[in-house]
Amino acid sequence: MQNTVFRVAVGQMCPEKGHYRRNLEIIGALISQCLQMEPPADVLVLPETATTGYFVEGGVRELAMSAESLFNDLKCLYSDLEPKHPIDLCVGFYELYQGEYFNSALYATFTPQVEHSSLNHVHRKFFLPTYGVFEEERFVARGSRLEVFSTRFGRSAILICEDVWHSVTSMIVALKGAQVIYVPTASPARGFQGDVIENVDAYRRMLTQIASEHTLFVVQSSLVGFEGGKGFVGSSWVVNPFGKVIAQGPIGQPALLVVPIHLDDVAIARAQLPLLSDLRSVVPDIALHLQQILCEERI
Repeated sequence: MQNTVFRVAVGQMCPEKGHYRRNLEIIGALISQCLQMEPPADVLVLPETATTGYFVEGGVRELAMSAESLFNDLKCLYSDLEPKHPIDLCVGFYELYQGEYFNSALYATFTPQVEHSSLNHVHRKFFLPTYGVFEEERFVARGSRLEVFSTRFGRSAILICEDVWHSVTSMIVALKGAQVIYVPTASPARGFQGDVIENVDAYRRMLTQIASEHTLFVVQSSLVGFEGGKGFVGSSWVVNPFGKVIAQGPIGQPALLVVPIHLDDVAIARAQLPLLSDLRSVVPDIALHLQQILCEERI
């Protein structure tokens, strides 16, 4: 049965680069904080590559692991806390899958009867930035699927960092029925203009636009800390289906934000502004245009 009201916790964390076990301890402490709240948080969202740090480059080969292995380690962390409340977890990691390496994020549900815990979904980053300070295509393969999955708290999707810089990804998961998009990110601070940090402002604009255009919740969790002289910006955002920011994390420091999510707001926003319905009605024509582009590129 779907719960229409839940509490989402956004964990801005600073992982120790390359130290998987230490980062598991940090994640375990955040899970413990969520479970000890009154009332407890229902979903904990952690950043991109939270288990290892982002700029590990060739170290991906040593640090990548299967989603099932990470799920089992997280299940042990959760079980050791002797929990009385279930919790869902979205966490970014480097994944080894079918002989290739990916920048991925999993979503899992953990229950006090730990044998009933489940690995719900794995998203593999669709767009790999390879420009400026980014070199992802050198070290990981590109994911090819954009899926929506069921949770205790509605229909959800995961888009990782660069994925949301391309409007087509949010359009696809919205059309597939997403009510919440979780966005794990690792974004180094860049473009300082007075008090404004360029990529912080860019995420605010993008995420509020995604939320308002597709009338859904967007929950971003952003890495903090320094790796190789590059400082991750933090400033996570939670945006409601009306395009209003309901929470923002601090710049450059760890934090745990907790925000109530009312899924009924999705239906209300879609009734007030039926842009998604309008979009759905023209999908066949969009498909024809895309097919035309593909045909022209083959010539």
